[in-house]
Amino acid sequence: IYPITDTSLSTLSLPEQVAEMAAGGAVLIQLREKHASARQFFDSARKALHVAQANGVRLIINDRSDIAMALNADGVHLGQHDLSPVHARRLLGEQAIIGYSTHSLSQAMEAVKLPIDYLAFGPIFPTSTKEDPDPVVGLKVLADVKEIAGTLPLIAIGGIDETNLAAVLAAGADSAAMIRTILADRDGIEQKMRSLLSIAAGHQVGNV
Repeated sequence: IYPITDTSLSTLSLPEQVAEMAAGGAVLIQLREKHASARQFFDSARKALHVAQANGVRLIINDRSDIAMALNADGVHLGQHDLSPVHARRLLGEQAIIGYSTHSLSQAMEAVKLPIDYLAFGPIFPTSTKEDPDPVVGLKVLADVKEIAGTLPLIAIGGIDETNLAAVLAAGADSAAMIRTILADRDGIEQKMRSLLSIAAGHQVGNV
């Protein structure tokens, strides 16, 4: 499970969200903040990074390679309109985790040529988290992207919850990114993480 923060969905601060996700078993968290200024995001991310490090959790900064570099975060997640992974790699170095969002087979085929550590693909199902979402791709295309990705970890995103998580993993995703499913109930974040991880673990056992 790949949890992603969002203060517009939760009244909790970024550090508070990270603490709750970590308590629920998260090992890697993406800090996503679309509405704060660069200074506000930096200040919140700095505090969130301290929380993550105290809990042994790796922290990925969404979009902002400059903030990831300034904080010495574990990595950055980039979209199609962000800094190229090639330039992000030069900025952040070989040890940084670089993820990259794709939304079509052609984008996925180009992405595997780039210096990235994981490939994100979606939206798999309809989602209300993004203001202007890309077209829904579905499980069949996700399976096709898994073939393209090969050994590169594939993260599915978009409308994933308890009801379809197992199907997403069965289609080939190595992990599922979630925002609303985890954050909808601010008092239930830790338990939601545990529940989702249990479903994912059950899928792994079933495929051994």
